[in-house]
Amino acid sequence: MKLIIFDCDGVLVNSEEIYQAAELEYLTAAGITFEPGAYTQAFMGLSPAMWQAKLEAIGQERAKPLSPRFFEQLADYTNERLRKDLAALPDARNVISRLPAPKCVASSTPLARLRWKLEHTGLVDLFDPHIFSSDMVVNGKPEPDLFLHAAGAMGVHARDCIVIEDSVNGVLAGKAAGMRVIGFTAGNHCAGTHGDGLLRHGADALVGAYEDLEVTLASL
Repeated sequence: MKLIIFDCDGVLVNSEEIYQAAELEYLTAAGITFEPGAYTQAFMGLSPAMWQAKLEAIGQERAKPLSPRFFEQLADYTNERLRKDLAALPDARNVISRLPAPKCVASSTPLARLRWKLEHTGLVDLFDPHIFSSDMVVNGKPEPDLFLHAAGAMGVHARDCIVIEDSVNGVLAGKAAGMRVIGFTAGNHCAGTHGDGLLRHGADALVGAYEDLEVTLASL
């Protein structure tokens, strides 16, 4: 292992649960509902553009079209929640600071927003300047482009990288890149059988808390 690639939302910070709560609240009000866990599996890890396009398509399929105003209002509400509630996951800083291998962040979040999240939660110094966003590649997750870009920028071959991901789309991207992937389920949004889904889609191991990460990394 020569490089550890961390996703951000739901792995480093608790933004994924904030996003999902806000999004499901607004979608339910618009008449679009999902079975428990289905929204997480389908949408988590997508770039904002892919997420919006997929939701717009579902709205059309269900005869519940979503207007541009819907997404503007949802963004305002989500930003308010993030400013109030965003935090690093428990023990993230302590554990990551002890890891001897080089590390970086590779996230579907736009770069300016990604840096804000890391700065707001006091994690940016653990990775700076090795912070990579889907802004930097043509295809976001579940395509491998972002992880391959990060590895290339760090001068490491894909086979020597381990990706830490909480989403099916992220796991698919990591495996498509030829990397080993740890499915990370420490976030509150990863309840129930979420970890089983990560394993089904190719995760090499599961970690449910930062305190277990070092042992799992050493075993891969």
